[in-house]
Amino acid sequence: MKNVLSVVVSVYNEEAVLELFYKEAKKVLDKIPWDYELLFVNDGSTDRSLEILEDLADRDSCVKVVGFSRNFGHESAMIAGIDYSKGDGIVCMDADLQHPLSCIPSIIEKLEAGYEVINMVRTKNESAGWFKNLASSAFYKVINMLSDVKFESNASDFFAVSRRVAGVLKKHYREKVRFLRGYVQNVGFKKITISYEAGVRAAGKSKYSIRKLVQFSVNTIVCFSNLPLKLGIYAGGMAAALGVLVMIYTLFTRGGAPSGYATIVVLICFMFAILFVLVGIIGEYIGILFTELKDRPVYIVEAEKNIEKLSE
Repeated sequence: MKNVLSVVVSVYNEEAVLELFYKEAKKVLDKIPWDYELLFVNDGSTDRSLEILEDLADRDSCVKVVGFSRNFGHESAMIAGIDYSKGDGIVCMDADLQHPLSCIPSIIEKLEAGYEVINMVRTKNESAGWFKNLASSAFYKVINMLSDVKFESNASDFFAVSRRVAGVLKKHYREKVRFLRGYVQNVGFKKITISYEAGVRAAGKSKYSIRKLVQFSVNTIVCFSNLPLKLGIYAGGMAAALGVLVMIYTLFTRGGAPSGYATIVVLICFMFAILFVLVGIIGEYIGILFTELKDRPVYIVEAEKNIEKLSE
């Protein structure tokens, strides 16, 4: 009996590219030595994406569709695809063709060699622009500095895992505020990295605005590091040291207490700025705790096509 490869594709308003993606995927998947399923997760698209996907599923039994009741976000779409996958290996990728389908044969070779986590690392992404490339590089440097978990720089949402790793993700990594590519690098097991150059986006535009990227980065740092919470200790130490210096200056200066009004105002503003930053950091952690405590579903499925049974 052949092994099965599950290709999980998250979709949000991608009507312009879905037919092309399907044709390009079939060219590659029909040549691999494994059986396969092409599992699309429609993340509450407001265009014709779901209609197109259901039409593809009617024409091809290898195409499976899971449709959300609303937009839950890319992270939720990917974990839903893993939840519904049946394969011995699972590949997660986007529908915009920036994640090259030509890498799938190499991924299968690594899975057959016993690797259970395959990180796909971008070496070039010209279509993203200099700002996003710089921000991505800076993000990984910051998160690696703050977190005990060390991430592959420029790792993307294009990755592959074995059925065993998928089982771990299904059972244990069920946070509401999530960073799936971080979990994949955190689970352990035998892993390897494959480099690739991101292709040009086939159609449409990125769904991640600068605001969403900033919020995503903050959530990731908060999820993987408690070091920001310790900034209060360091800030308190700085304030204490500054207070001691001012006291020494006051005691040993002939003119008595410093008379500079501007200096006092600057010091007060500086200390309040530190205080408000620390309160904001604590607020981010409390916000995530509140989200987890509410325990609302990661996603809600409204439509299914060619889906037999939810994976255990």
